[in-house]
Amino acid sequence: MNLIVTESPHLKASLTTRRMMWEVVIALLPVIFVSWYLYSWDAIRVILISLITCLITEWIFLKLRNRTPDLLDGSAVVTAILFALIMPPESPNWLVALGAFFGIVFGKQVFGGLGYNIFNPALIGRAFLMAAYPTYMTTWSYPRHFWGKIDGLTCATPLGLAKFSHVVTPVKYLFLGNVGGSLGETSALAIIIGGFYLLIRRVIDWRIPVSILLTVSILSLFTWIIAPQKYFSPLFHLFAGGLMLGAFFMATDPVTTPVTKLGRIIFGIGVGILVFVIRNWGGLPEGVMYSILIMNGFTPLINRVTIPKRFGK
Repeated sequence: MNLIVTESPHLKASLTTRRMMWEVVIALLPVIFVSWYLYSWDAIRVILISLITCLITEWIFLKLRNRTPDLLDGSAVVTAILFALIMPPESPNWLVALGAFFGIVFGKQVFGGLGYNIFNPALIGRAFLMAAYPTYMTTWSYPRHFWGKIDGLTCATPLGLAKFSHVVTPVKYLFLGNVGGSLGETSALAIIIGGFYLLIRRVIDWRIPVSILLTVSILSLFTWIIAPQKYFSPLFHLFAGGLMLGAFFMATDPVTTPVTKLGRIIFGIGVGILVFVIRNWGGLPEGVMYSILIMNGFTPLINRVTIPKRFGK
């Protein structure tokens, strides 16, 4: 077969898929370290089980599709780590393995593999577990470093305490990580460090995380000014729950988010509005996962309506 070369210019990007994925892994190291610091070996256990399950599942399904497995491309590793970081620290082994398997198979491979999936695989795995095993997915534990190991004692997340018990966790605890929650939700500082690393390395576009965080900040500021006794401050919304992790690491997935600059801003605003609505008036204390998945479904439409005009048109 002859190689057909079109007219110049020819541009070669230095940011390959492999490099992008491993840059994300590097950016997640502060979050992984804090999760280990707060939850001891439970954090390592959950991450390792997720990694092993995702890599084995990826290898098997690539073989079944007569594809050459390339587990070092980093995509399955990123999915595994992100999925582990949105799991409760004391999740049983079988639950972690089941969610990781579901995320790889039904969030990625059934669509054709890397580059073809519509929804974020890690979020698909967690959404399945939330629907099938809500009790396990809403059982939280105190950080062990600060509180010590207390058998059988669990706690609500800051968003759950605020929504259902009207107890507002101090912002400094949310920022540093002295709160209950998923492995990757507890320290906003660690997530911000990783997010800024991705921005500096130009792995992600600033438009999506900035538009998400700015939308939530503006909406929460208005409601907080109007009724401070009922609604919570912008800082609380920004640092509580999975908003930071979702904004920097989930919503910026290049496969499931718009490719145009305007489309990314629209996508981020949509995620921010949905998060704010679910948190304040929905039945759940958190809404980041569902907000991103819903906007993932709108990505093809956003791409279509935001196609820039060709030069001269």
